[in-house]
Formats: sequence, C-alpha cells, structure tokens
Amino acid sequence: MSKKLGRPVKVVWTREDDVKFDYYNAVAAMYLKAAVDDKGKPTAWLQRSVFPPITSIFDVNAVYGDPPHLAQGWTDLPYDLPNIRIENGPAQAHVRIGWLRSVANIYHAFGVQCFTDELAHRANRDPVEYLLDLIGPPRTLDFTNVQYPNYGADYKTYPWETGRLRKVIEMVADKSGWAGKKSGKGHGFGFAAHRSFLTYVATVVEVEVSDDGEIRIPRVDTAVDAGLVVNPEATRAQFEGAVVFGTSIVRSGEITAKNGVIQQSNFNDYPVARINEVPAQTNVYIAESSAPPAGVGEPGVPPFVAAFCNAIFAATGTRVRDLPLSSNSNFG
Repeated sequence: MSKKLGRPVKVVWTREDDVKFDYYNAVAAMYLKAAVDDKGKPTAWLQRSVFPPITSIFDVNAVYGDPPHLAQGWTDLPYDLPNIRIENGPAQAHVRIGWLRSVANIYHAFGVQCFTDELAHRANRDPVEYLLDLIGPPRTLDFTNVQYPNYGADYKTYPWETGRLRKVIEMVADKSGWAGKKSGKGHGFGFAAHRSFLTYVATVVEVEVSDDGEIRIPRVDTAVDAGLVVNPEATRAQFEGAVVFGTSIVRSGEITAKNGVIQQSNFNDYPVARINEVPAQTNVYIAESSAPPAGVGEPGVPPFVAAFCNAIFAATGTRVRDLPLSSNSNFG
C-alpha cells in the first residue's frame, strides 16, 4: 500500500485485532493418580498431560508436546519416589499457539502442585512438610540419556538441584509464618513450589473468600533462588508483577471460540485483574546464592497460580480443578 501511494502508511493494530487474531497459550488438561502407603506418601505416581503443542505453528501435523515444553515442570518432576510414570497424549491445535509468560510451566505446576496439596490433606499432613518429604534429600537430578533441554542452558552449569528448591520452601515457610497460620471459614493459606527458567521459587498465598464467592488476596510471600542477583529491586519488581499477572490467569484468563471465531475482543469481555483484585501486599525474599544468574521474569507465575488455588481450598474446602475461576460455577 505504501509503495502504491508513494508515502508512508500508518497501520493500527487495535486491541480487538490483538485479542481476536493473535497467538494463544495452549489449553491443557492433566490427569494425576497415586498409590500411597499408610503415611500417605506415594509408592507409585502417574501423571498425564495433554496440550496442543507450540510446534503446531510450524507443523500442522504436530499433536504431541515437544521436549522443551514437556521439560517445563512435567518430565523433570523432582520427587524421590520408587515408581513414577510420566505421559503426554496427543492434542490437535485449533488456534495459533504462542508463548505466554511462563508457558507450559503454568499448567504443569498447577496440576502437580495442586495434586500434591490434595495428597497432603488426604494424609492429614502439613503441605510444606509433605512436599519436603516427597522431594527427599538434596541431590542433583540425573538426566543422563534423557532429552532434557534445560531452557537452553548447559546442564553442568545449571543443574537441577533439589536442595535449592528445599531452601526456598523452608525460607518462605519461615518468612510467612506458615507454622502459625490457620485456615478455614473463608480464610485460607496455600503453598506451592516450582523450578522454571533455572530459578527455584516457593510461594505462600493468603486469601479471603466471602459467602458469595468474592475473593480477596491480603498477602503473598515468595522466596526466590535465582543464583547471583545483580539488581535486587528489579528482581523484586518482576516477582511482584508475576503475582499480578498470575491473578489475572486464575481469575479471568479465558479465550473461547464459537463457529470458528474468537468471542472476546477487549477488556470488557477479556478482563485483567484490577487493583482491588490483586494481592494487597507482596513480599519477595531473595536467597543468597553462589550459582550463576538465572531467570526472574517468568518463574514467579507457576507457583503463585498453584498456591492461590490451594489457598482457595484451604479457605472453602472446594478444590479448584478448572481455570479460570470466572468459568467456575463456584466462583463465577
């Protein structure tokens, strides 16, 4: 057009264009099952994940997850258990799949950490103590003869160390006063931990849920081991932003289609979290580490999403198994 007119042409990409015709994060479904001993600890663990792969952008026949995205919280389960089976099933893409912040880590952490929390409550055990028991003693996960891309980083430089995950779990439990917190009758505390983008994060979320399902988040505590941190304030800002972003994912982050057309168009029908809906207080604790620098822009989202949902269960006794809450009859 510019060539034909002989002058520059300004092209406006509206928000409606963006919402209706852009790329979308994959829809996903997880199935998890465990056999447990008399203390409630799994003796066998099965997890199955299904999601349209990002590789479908380049290959219309692609239906299985590729190693880089399966390694985002799925094939690198850090639990010290005698029997583990990890599966991925086929799923056809019906829209263009793209990279949302934290990508496959969001739904994989949601599935694994909420299921872990459910097992802990079923065993009548503290969720933090239970998760530490599942992780077991500090060790480096062995991916010899396994395709593990490790976010493109050299594994000798950035190994998967369960001791670092244990450290942030213990740190956030201490800083948040987890041991003294009581849940129930509309007030609850949830916990989750996850490694993504070479960084280890553990999060505690406090929620208040009214009788009509309105949710308030008074406080979030997050402990981070991102290796060497050069700019602490920028790092804290990234994790504060992650909980705001994560709040939108949990509360209202849904795209739907009808007759081949995306139904949402702007913030009126694809809302993001407003100031009265995001956490009122967010505390970020940065662990001192001699490890090389790692990511801070995306790792805060996955454990927050799971901890938020676990907190809702602690407050109401109702499990969140479908997201977002806006499509959930209990919290719509």
